[in-house]
Amino acid sequence: MRRIGLVAFGLLVAVVGLWIGALVLLPDAPAGMPETAQGPLARLRLAVRWQPQPVDIGAGRGRAILLGMPVSGVARSDIHESWGDAREDGAREHHGTDVMAAANTPVVAAAPGVVEKLWNSGAGGITVYVRSPSRTWTHYYAHLAGYAPGLHEGQSITNGQLLGYVGDTGNAGAGNYHLHFGLTRTDPAQHWYEGTDVDPFPYLAGKPLPG
Repeated sequence: MRRIGLVAFGLLVAVVGLWIGALVLLPDAPAGMPETAQGPLARLRLAVRWQPQPVDIGAGRGRAILLGMPVSGVARSDIHESWGDAREDGAREHHGTDVMAAANTPVVAAAPGVVEKLWNSGAGGITVYVRSPSRTWTHYYAHLAGYAPGLHEGQSITNGQLLGYVGDTGNAGAGNYHLHFGLTRTDPAQHWYEGTDVDPFPYLAGKPLPG
């Protein structure tokens, strides 16, 4: 009986020793772990199930991207929500964000992608359609005064690259110089003119755009 008691006591000591060793040797909480998980016991409880939140912004499919401002010199605080505003005496709704700027102000890529279409239409005037690398978004730049030298379809562009210049072409109205910036959610197999329009204002204001 006495021997059994000694064995049991020895096992208990070993378990307690392993427990203390785990608490001492457990590494510090990773950066970004909640403050409530900074103690050794809390770290032991959360170490397995805690996952750090992503902080990088990338352009690949499935990762959020942070859109840049598409007109040089314009701050995020300078733009205003206009999605759904009536146009042409209520005949249609506005699907985009108008970025007001002086004529011929540089228009730059809000995100990386590929120039999928250069188009001149009665509504948008001189326009650029840029497809995201994942092909899940189309970025639409309209009412341009003209294109950047050498810009062509199929061209890969980087964030901030010159695309054209602010103008008043299409149905903008003479002297109403601005960039109409639009966002369209697309399936990778869809064409440049297909997809579902999405309000771009929150994303130009700083909300990360889903990949």
